[in-house]
Amino acid sequence: MRYLPALIVDAVLVLVFAAIGRASHQEDPAGFLLTAWPFLVALLVGYAVALLLPARPRRPWSLAWGAVVWVVTVAGGMLLRVLSGDTAEVPFIVVASIVLGLFLVGWRGLAALVRRLRASSDRSSASAPQTRPSAAAFPAAVPEPGAAATRAPEASAADDPAEAPESRDPDPA
Repeated sequence: MRYLPALIVDAVLVLVFAAIGRASHQEDPAGFLLTAWPFLVALLVGYAVALLLPARPRRPWSLAWGAVVWVVTVAGGMLLRVLSGDTAEVPFIVVASIVLGLFLVGWRGLAALVRRLRASSDRSSASAPQTRPSAAAFPAAVPEPGAAATRAPEASAADDPAEAPESRDPDPA
């Protein structure tokens, strides 16, 4: 099952390749499956070849795996196109090789770059000294629980009825 996510990404990219090719020639984009099927079959064969190689690449997201799948997909797709009565002219072979190479090997290269950057940032953060700020660096905005209860309330003029403004009458008459 570890091969399935990479296979799905590859299959989607082959479908995108076929849809772009159909649209660039003002052909019906809905017929992209007619263009894609030989390459999809060859893609499955490419996965089988990568699995069966004696010194095979072990991970389907590795660059070596992508290179094997790319070569088999292009060669097998062209062969199936010719055997099914379609054409495989030199410009199409060149464009298909370049685009499928960028797609099938390219996403693996980006994934390797992301993994490498993530690993180097993990190593640098692990080697950096971990310091925690002291509690004094962040003064408490709210008093600690119970602190307000222990403090004596301050007296104010409003607390003394004799000093309250309502109890004084400025005009005693």
